[in-house]
Amino acid sequence: MLQNLHIHLDKRNPKLAARLFSPLTLKNLEFRNRIFVSPMCQYSCTDGMPADWHLVHLGSRAVGGAGLVIVEATAVSPEGRISPGDIGLWNDSQAQAFRSLTSFINGQGAVPGIQLAHAGRKASTAAPWKGGGPLRPSDGGWQTVAPSAIAFAEDYPAPRELSQKEIDELVARFAEAARRALTAGFKVIELHMAHGYLMHEFLSPLSNHRQDEFGEGLEGRARFPLRVAEAVRKAWPATLPVFVRISATDWVEGGWELNQSITLARWLREIGVDLIDCSSGGLVPHAKVPLAPGYQVPFAAAIRREVGVATGAVGLITEAQQAEDILVRGDADAIILARAMLRDPYWPLHAAQALSVDVPWPVQYLRAKP
Repeated sequence: MLQNLHIHLDKRNPKLAARLFSPLTLKNLEFRNRIFVSPMCQYSCTDGMPADWHLVHLGSRAVGGAGLVIVEATAVSPEGRISPGDIGLWNDSQAQAFRSLTSFINGQGAVPGIQLAHAGRKASTAAPWKGGGPLRPSDGGWQTVAPSAIAFAEDYPAPRELSQKEIDELVARFAEAARRALTAGFKVIELHMAHGYLMHEFLSPLSNHRQDEFGEGLEGRARFPLRVAEAVRKAWPATLPVFVRISATDWVEGGWELNQSITLARWLREIGVDLIDCSSGGLVPHAKVPLAPGYQVPFAAAIRREVGVATGAVGLITEAQQAEDILVRGDADAIILARAMLRDPYWPLHAAQALSVDVPWPVQYLRAKP
């Protein structure tokens, strides 16, 4: 059932027998291993332009041996930024500015990917180290938008409900950003439908109270995200993969939950999405999330099993053997690391050593190879 997915171990070299370091092929693209760098916001841009910080930050993870390096949530419009410091892909200058970054990542043997996003009602906030709360207009804030005029939290301003015309325009914005991503040298697109941002807001009954075709019932709530996925899939080469990050559950009674995520994943697979990146939460501030090592892995396992689509596991995965066991059990096809990669850009090289796998090191670092 896993279409466009080829799993094999290198039989010529027994030291490459760890599943974590076996290649993964999606569409016509091969990843050298199954260690993917999760998109992680850096809040370090001016006018959405990638900076030297991004080249060093993301480039070091490629040097460190990751198979895929995904750029943080990248806004498809200025209003879609989480903060004024967010990265963007709403104009051609931004696309051009990414080219040195994608070229460097490619040159290190990793695949460059980018996550396309719109923050919805969680936009217009300060960077975390500046308090992270909503910005007033006098501080550079702007009017947020959402499927319904329901604020994220009591201290957040109410967003403006999107019109159907604006929804159509946003679908086009995502497709335009996908075309720019190709020009910029990216090989993977991930669509951000998680963590309480715009497409997740449409999906969840807690944030979408619309009475039109974009709101009533599961099909209505999924209509906008599915239209975005379809438009991006058409704009993106058929030979290259599209990922979707979802929040598999809101962790709140009456909210979005796993069974709906399974249905959504089936619809996404039919559109041509190649991998579901399985996260959770973020829609409401009062959710009680049962944090524990690998706590989101069961979502990836269930969607992989029930839908027959490749999945990525994410969430408090920190140890090499833990990651290897997830793959060997068949719970996921890739391990998507966030904080572990912030702590250690060379996590893949250290994981290979822990699993007794011999992987190439950058020639500049060979003198330090154990």
